[in-house]
Amino acid sequence: MAHVLVIRLSAFGDVAMLVPPLYSVAKAYPNDTFYVLTNKIYVLLFDLGLSNIYPIGVDLADYKGIKGLFRLGNFLRKYPIDKVADVHDVLRSKFLRAYFSLLGKKTRHIDKGRKEKRAVVSHKAPLQPLKHTIDRYRDVFEAIGYPAEMTFSHYFSNKSSVVSLPENIFFDPSKKNIGIAPFAKHKAKMYPLEKMEEVIKTLCTHPDVIIYLFGSQKEAEIMKKWQETYPHVVSVAGKLDLVQELFLMSQLRVMLSMDSANMHLASLVGVPVISIWGGTHPYLGFYGFKQSVDDAVQIDLDCRPCSVFGNKPCLRGDYACLNSIDPEIIVRRLQKYLP
Repeated sequence: MAHVLVIRLSAFGDVAMLVPPLYSVAKAYPNDTFYVLTNKIYVLLFDLGLSNIYPIGVDLADYKGIKGLFRLGNFLRKYPIDKVADVHDVLRSKFLRAYFSLLGKKTRHIDKGRKEKRAVVSHKAPLQPLKHTIDRYRDVFEAIGYPAEMTFSHYFSNKSSVVSLPENIFFDPSKKNIGIAPFAKHKAKMYPLEKMEEVIKTLCTHPDVIIYLFGSQKEAEIMKKWQETYPHVVSVAGKLDLVQELFLMSQLRVMLSMDSANMHLASLVGVPVISIWGGTHPYLGFYGFKQSVDDAVQIDLDCRPCSVFGNKPCLRGDYACLNSIDPEIIVRRLQKYLP
């Protein structure tokens, strides 16, 4: 019996992508324990019905600087850790794996393919599918002694899928229920809100369609306005915990999302996702689990992709990669799932 520390502190979408390979490994090795070090706001993602997955949620603000990292390392020593799987490979995780390496523990870390990704976004290499992040996670598990077939299928497959929603969240399973997550962290990844409003306006002309808007509390005001303006629109921003969000997503016919965490969350519950791509590209390895690339809405431009993470401003200044996507194109893509 071994005890493995798995490190993935952020970001939300990348943490969500850890769920399928981690579940598959833990299922294949039931006698070993997998401690998942992550941000405390993500721990519910790892409530997967397997007793050998143990999330350790921390607030990174409590462990700032070198002294903070030593305190975090000392805190983790209370767990009987034998091996470290670093699937993050940032300064904090590098420190922790070095810390445990000095204690004689076996460590392995992810190869993020940074060089090949930079070559693609700088247009020094052809645009072609690179290894998916999930497969890079699997490589780390294999390197540390846990090769496993991908057996994950659905977040609720090994636990109760009956989750109560708040009384103020209306849900009618007889309707054509659509989820829309209109926000992303960076401008180069977010479809213009005025165009997204056109999508919502068009969809609302169908009386049997109900739209659920997903987002954070800080984005709630815009979605509340859309809810008040258009019929059959329900904003759930800030009203659900993570498991409730996943449950509601699992009841949808389709999710419309940016290249963002909500694409990955919907993927964990087996819902098809129509995803909108601007400065980033699905080929860089961050596409939703088991999603079809045919459902990616994107246009071909010589300057795409211009960024791995979408955190760089548009060199053209016009964000044509997003502004040139007509709302009607998105509506037609959604209608494939609304017979």
